[in-house]
Amino acid sequence: MSTPLSPRPSLAAHSPSSTGQGGLPAGWPWPVRQASRWLGGLHAGLDALRPLAALAARLWVAQVFFLAGLTKLRDWGTTLDLFAYEYQVPLLPPPVAAVLGTGAEVLLPVLLMLGLGGRLAALGLSAVNVVAVLSLPDMPDAAFQLHLFWGSLLAALAIYGPGRWSVDCWLHRRWG
Repeated sequence: MSTPLSPRPSLAAHSPSSTGQGGLPAGWPWPVRQASRWLGGLHAGLDALRPLAALAARLWVAQVFFLAGLTKLRDWGTTLDLFAYEYQVPLLPPPVAAVLGTGAEVLLPVLLMLGLGGRLAALGLSAVNVVAVLSLPDMPDAAFQLHLFWGSLLAALAIYGPGRWSVDCWLHRRWG
């Protein structure tokens, strides 16, 4: 029986000299070793796609919010009317909600696209997304599903970061 103070078991049983290809002990059947090697290659291939996936998520979500912000800026009178009569933003007067919401929809996507303050930008756009859902009680089901999709992408970016192809990563590598 092992106690907390017992030495760790020896790793000699799994040293490279006692393992077959794929890192499994040589006694494992050939199909298991092949499957292990294939899965290892699959994992490596998928890992190599992480920076591209993070960039694609950043660009996709950023363009959605940025275009929405530009639409609001193009016709500011209509935007103020929407915030006054259609959207029911909690706790804020309609003109303040219009300025803050539009500002966030224009500025945060630029940061997210660059991956500069990527996690903070993703969290900010998540807040905008949640407020949009809460302030439009009669949102069609298809629109709600889109907001869920955008929210899941933003959550992944906030949790995992903007990825290797981002200004954040470059700054971290340069200045630690």
